[in-house]
Amino acid sequence: MKLKYIPREISWLSFNGRVLQEAEDKTVPLIERIKFLGIFSNNLDEFFRVRVATLKRMTEFKKKAKVVIGESPSKILKQIHKIIVRQQAKFEETYREIIKELASKNIFIVNEKQLDGEQSVFVKKYFEETVLPTLVPIMIDTAPKFPYLRDKSIYLAVKLSRKEEGARGIKYSLIEIPAKILSRFLVLPKKNDKQYIILLDDVIRFCLKEVFSIFDFDKAEAYTIKLTRDAELDIDNDLSKSISEKIEKSLKQRKKGKLVRLVYDSEIPSDLLNFITKKIKMKKSSNLLPGGRYHNFRDFINFPKVGSRELQYTPIKPLHHPDLENTKSLFKAIRKKDILLSYPYQSFNHIIDLLREASIDPKVASIKITLYRAAKNSNIISSLTNAIKNGKSVTVVVELQARFDEEANIFWANQLKEEGANVIYGVPGLKVHSKLFLITRKEDKGPVDYAHIGTGNFNEDTANVYCDHSLLTADERITEEVAKVFIFYSNNFKTGSYKHLVIAPFYMRKRFTKLVNREIENAELGKDAYIILKLNSLADRDMVRKLYQASKSGVKIKLIVRGSCSIVPGLKDQSENIEVISIVDKLLEHSRIFLFCNDGDEKIFLSSADWMFRNFDQRSETAVPIYDNRIKKELKTLLNLQLTDNTKARIIDKEQNNNYKFASAGTKKVRAQDEIYNYFKNQLAARLIIN
Repeated sequence: MKLKYIPREISWLSFNGRVLQEAEDKTVPLIERIKFLGIFSNNLDEFFRVRVATLKRMTEFKKKAKVVIGESPSKILKQIHKIIVRQQAKFEETYREIIKELASKNIFIVNEKQLDGEQSVFVKKYFEETVLPTLVPIMIDTAPKFPYLRDKSIYLAVKLSRKEEGARGIKYSLIEIPAKILSRFLVLPKKNDKQYIILLDDVIRFCLKEVFSIFDFDKAEAYTIKLTRDAELDIDNDLSKSISEKIEKSLKQRKKGKLVRLVYDSEIPSDLLNFITKKIKMKKSSNLLPGGRYHNFRDFINFPKVGSRELQYTPIKPLHHPDLENTKSLFKAIRKKDILLSYPYQSFNHIIDLLREASIDPKVASIKITLYRAAKNSNIISSLTNAIKNGKSVTVVVELQARFDEEANIFWANQLKEEGANVIYGVPGLKVHSKLFLITRKEDKGPVDYAHIGTGNFNEDTANVYCDHSLLTADERITEEVAKVFIFYSNNFKTGSYKHLVIAPFYMRKRFTKLVNREIENAELGKDAYIILKLNSLADRDMVRKLYQASKSGVKIKLIVRGSCSIVPGLKDQSENIEVISIVDKLLEHSRIFLFCNDGDEKIFLSSADWMFRNFDQRSETAVPIYDNRIKKELKTLLNLQLTDNTKARIIDKEQNNNYKFASAGTKKVRAQDEIYNYFKNQLAARLIIN
């Protein structure tokens, strides 16, 4: 029997459909719904820049490409286009609905044609003083060379005309909307408790005649367009250049990457659209997507905070960890027992505090850390810099190929190097995706290592939104092997052997395959056999086949997958014992937790890796076994809360319909993220009462 799989890209679009569902959901606060439209749009932009661009490249390889990805790239591209057109229609409908609902709350998004006299004066003044100096209109019909259009930017395609001259008097222009310099939104003065907002696009539209006043046109009309380019980095093999020089060169090339999409206002005149598509050499195909009046909805993630508090989620207040509350020395607490931190329910400041303590503690000799994505104003970097100034040896493994963070990482690497850190630029041929640090401290009985193994980045910004875990431990079984990983980063020939940590690309696939095989053996012997996996993505074909095999053998498999999932659950003689849910809610599920029954002696792992080919074979990843029974119990509780979610969980099936897993009559409503926060809140309260 031929096994069935959902192509990674199609499954990912289904995930983005779940994001769009949050914008549709009337139980979600209105401004949060607008933000979900922004997230949906931003996700889709990156999808085109990476996945669609890759598929377009692969179409050149035809049969070879089909062998690699299991499907014809052209076939998948057609499916993508069909789904996106449908989703885009739903997006526009949802936006219109939200606009109406905002109006019912006395919040009005107005365009240039809806301004009254007082608002017109306000907008014109703002335009003249703030917007006009940033504009660079280009007359594209007379320019000697068609301008280069930047990825991620939005443009107004302008048609200018004079009645008496007919077609001869038509001129075309392009104006880049300066949304990277100015806010996309202008909040107008309140009127009788009514709040008005106009988009920057419409501020420019309102003053178009002023922009082109020297031409004396009768009519000026403007339509938004947006281009998406291939974001893949082509890194050359010039041995005379450093890796940072190669990345910097590739970043410049990325900015001029091949066009993969043009989104345009469906109201644009055909002559103007044809002129532009001809100039940029883009034929009418799946590359051209009609849309609404506004593009780059990712800016709506930063929609102004207007109206009553009920229009937004109440920000979650991170809790202190009970074992770290009022602790003088974090090292002492970690030496006593392993600590599990769960963000954003618990404070990421504990990590910053630990590094800050390490930076000034005279007993600390060295700090080694991996950096994949850092915050814009990183306290992690500040703590490492401070440690160097206090005489500590600091080694930082900076991954220069963290997609879309390459420039930031080059900046941090250079800054740390200038301060005196030993900076390692990843590993040739691998992305360093492990979330590790190792602090060595000179104590009474000799040096003691303290390690961090986590599922998320050392980034205090994303830690406010991403659900992740950090294990802090002084357990020598773990710390000795974390030290081996850092030795490998310093000397790529010393890969090391590992009894406890599960390391990619050397041992992870083999180790987890072995654990699945053990469940298969136990199921065939009539023993209890089950697997619970929480992941962002599950798309590795070999591991999917292995899970299908486990299901056929009677292993009960429960999956919580936020994003892409190539498994088709519930199919007879293939996946009858597999259930898959996906939770999309106010916080972004990002942690990876793997649980295996193991004949009653459960094994639980935290991991930096999803189950994808790239994680197993093309990245340096780390999974850590949980030995502390308290932490095992806690992680099982968190998994069970998610598996019982009947509010924000969607059922993943072969139809990809994203049906909600609703509570049955008489069953308690469970919203996992709220339940988890309450779990930690009660845990902390109980500890405070005991103390």
